Formats: sequence, structure tokens, C-alpha cells
Amino acid sequence: MRATALPPDERRSAIVGATLPLLVEHGDRVTTRQIADAAGVAEGTIFRVFDDKDAVITAVVEAACDPAPLEAALGAIDLDQDLETVLEAAVAILQERVVNIWRLLSSVGTRFHEHARRPMTDSDALTALFDRYRAALAVSPAQAARLLRALTLSLTHPMLAGEPMAPRELVQFFLHGVARPSPASTAIAATTKASRC
Repeated sequence: MRATALPPDERRSAIVGATLPLLVEHGDRVTTRQIADAAGVAEGTIFRVFDDKDAVITAVVEAACDPAPLEAALGAIDLDQDLETVLEAAVAILQERVVNIWRLLSSVGTRFHEHARRPMTDSDALTALFDRYRAALAVSPAQAARLLRALTLSLTHPMLAGEPMAPRELVQFFLHGVARPSPASTAIAATTKASRC
């Protein structure tokens, strides 16, 4: 059964969404017939909104790299939780994006990679998240957001990390570093915790 008629922009978005998993599975060898079947449209419909198959693949790569869905997901995190729990949720979202983009770019030809190249800009949503916990930070919220993104990328990207670090471990590393706590700092932490009870 074919999909009902949609405005061109909506049809374009639907085709892009249907093509993404096909590209991960088949790479740029995917056919327009496969795309049409997945999108529930006639094959000719694709060419009413895209010039050719390469234009579809380019649109998928650009959509995957669009920061808007990332910002929306980060902005939806419940901030009525402790900082570590919130950061674990944020890291899980960031890691999913890193892996998904890597899988897509690994599947399509290198000629499409230029469409993924863009400077990494600050994440307003992640900065706002850190701003909520400003009193617990030793750096500005913007700097904390940049550091978390850089660390998450380096400990998640399959070409850099192999197996991604679990969000909880990554957050602990981000907040506490590589040094073992000194006996004095452990005692201070225990005293502080006890005084809050």
C-alpha cells in the first residue's frame, strides 16, 4: 500500500528517514527501488523531490549530522536529578550520535564524507544542562560542555576507542579523573556526606 500524498518537504523527510537504515545495511549500493519500498512510495516519487540517488544519500548524511535532534534530546533530560545521573543520560545521547554517524559514514562512499564535515559548535542544550549545576563546577558551563563532548567522542568513536566506555564509567572519569582519591580527600568526603544526614 502506497503512502498518502504529502507536501514535497514532508515527502523528502520521509524518504530520508526510510533511507538511513538502508544505507547502514547496504551502503551506497542501495537501490532506488529499495528506497521506494522502504518509504512506501513509487520509485518515480523519489525523483520528484531528489535529482538522483546521490542526492538522497547526501540528504541522509546531512540530516544525520544536523545538531537539532541532538539539542532536542539533551534539552529533554530531566534536570531534577543529581549531576552524575543527568550526565549519564547526556553521555548516552552523545554516544548514540557518535556511533550512528560513524556507522553511516562507514557505509557510504568517501565521496559523501565532505557533507558531514562541519565545525563542532557549542551545544546550547548541554551548556544549559551544566548551567543548572554551576555551583558544582570548577569551570564555566560552556567549558564543561566542550570537555564532556570531547571526552565522549574520544572514548566512544570506534576508530579511537574500540569498545565505547559505558556512560557511568565515562561520567566518573570526567568528574574525578584518573587519580585515586587520597586518604585525606576520602575522609573529607565521608565527613561531608555524614554531615548531610
